[in-house]
Amino acid sequence: MIVVVDDDKIVTSAFSTLFKVEGYENVHLFNDPHEAVGFLRENTPDLIISDFLMPDMNGLEFLTQAKTLHPEVSMILLTGYADKENAIRAINEIGLYKYIEKPWDNTDLMMNIRNGIERSRLMSDLRSKIMQLESAHQRLGEYSQNLEQLVEQRSAQLSGIVNFSADGIVTIDESGMIESVNPAFEHLTGLSCETLVGKSFQNVANSPVEFDSDRQEVLLRDCYVVNALTHAQIPVEVHFALIANSGKYVGVIRNVSVQKETERLRDDFIATLTHDLRTPLLAAVQTLKYMIDGDGLNAQQQVVLTTMLHSNEDLLGLVNALLEVYRFESGKLKLCKTTFPFKELVEQCYNELKPLATHKRQEFELCLDMDDKVHISADRAELKRVITNLCGNAVNYTNDGGHICVLAKVQNGDLIFSVSDNGNGIPKEDIPNLFMRFSQGTARKRSTGTGLGLYLSRQIVEAHGGKIWVESKMDKGSEFSFLLTNAANREVNEHAGVSEVVYG
Repeated sequence: MIVVVDDDKIVTSAFSTLFKVEGYENVHLFNDPHEAVGFLRENTPDLIISDFLMPDMNGLEFLTQAKTLHPEVSMILLTGYADKENAIRAINEIGLYKYIEKPWDNTDLMMNIRNGIERSRLMSDLRSKIMQLESAHQRLGEYSQNLEQLVEQRSAQLSGIVNFSADGIVTIDESGMIESVNPAFEHLTGLSCETLVGKSFQNVANSPVEFDSDRQEVLLRDCYVVNALTHAQIPVEVHFALIANSGKYVGVIRNVSVQKETERLRDDFIATLTHDLRTPLLAAVQTLKYMIDGDGLNAQQQVVLTTMLHSNEDLLGLVNALLEVYRFESGKLKLCKTTFPFKELVEQCYNELKPLATHKRQEFELCLDMDDKVHISADRAELKRVITNLCGNAVNYTNDGGHICVLAKVQNGDLIFSVSDNGNGIPKEDIPNLFMRFSQGTARKRSTGTGLGLYLSRQIVEAHGGKIWVESKMDKGSEFSFLLTNAANREVNEHAGVSEVVYG
């Protein structure tokens, strides 16, 4: 929209003709500046053109009022040569966009009109952006104020949670030193906050953990806190989480005394129960064997008694396994270590299981990368249990006609044993639970067995200071391995003694 004000009708008529030629349609022409002011109160133009000399209200007065109504609109003042100084003063005082001397050149005039319209639009956009920024700044201020109130509320709530939590809560710096504690941790240790701050958490919780910013979480089990007042050793579990962008940890310390006592009572109950079951089961097995080996039984009686014998032997095996678990977990198992040729032990286990593999038409391969002079120091009976269990599992869970490879070798004094097969493999989600109690390697199908074999194998290997693990891929097979470090000796005295090691 263009507004033109000039008291000379000839001039406004000339403008009307010029704008029609140039294609401008939204043009409003006024010979009376008062009428133009009234129009501007209701409308916002893109450009205002005004003559300087007009009766009742000259161009400077009109443009001053127009500037008040529309500060961003570009304004052009038409003036004669004699009024050039007044035009320059108007530009400085009012802030006019341009002044044009009469008579003007139409080309130059239209160029200034187009530039003036573009300037008005740019100024309008700029004002709009400024208003948006001011509005955003106001909202940001309100949000900041609300955020501060919210932070205060959340801080108060968090402080209440920390102070009234039943679990101990601490913050640790990057070097493992305590920075703050809650009342529950003070009560747990029997020490005040002032005493605890600055102490090493490792010493307070008797934990060997090392803190570094690469670990997002740290979970500690089998720790204990010594109460300074009662001198009682309190078993605890500790869970630390890294505080983002700080290198510090916040930890929750939970008293697990009740859980530990419950587990002890449960294990004692199982141990007592299984021990009392073992004697009558042994008697039943011996009686059934005596009857089967005797005379006078027909074929049907022979089948029935044999079935009963196998069932009782399976039950006795479960009872013995449970007793072994209890002995390991209670620290009552004694490893009777001797020095013996490991190759001979592996061959013995292999020969005992080979008939089962042959029955299933399996290729049962033995690879021993060691000579007869290699001896190891270990509990022979317990280690035989591990080897038999790993090889037996491979035979049981590999399909008929499958392939099983038993490998034993010595490397830099370390003994490495592995059993690989081309069976169905183990689901990835089940692998972490394989060496847990009563786990049978899959959550999808329950098979026969106690689920204690691999758990006992892990306990035995770890009691020897070794490590046991598994690698498996679905539909490709599995490989179970264990490692005993510094266990192999090449030259051994024929009269090597026997040493007894208590596990626990």
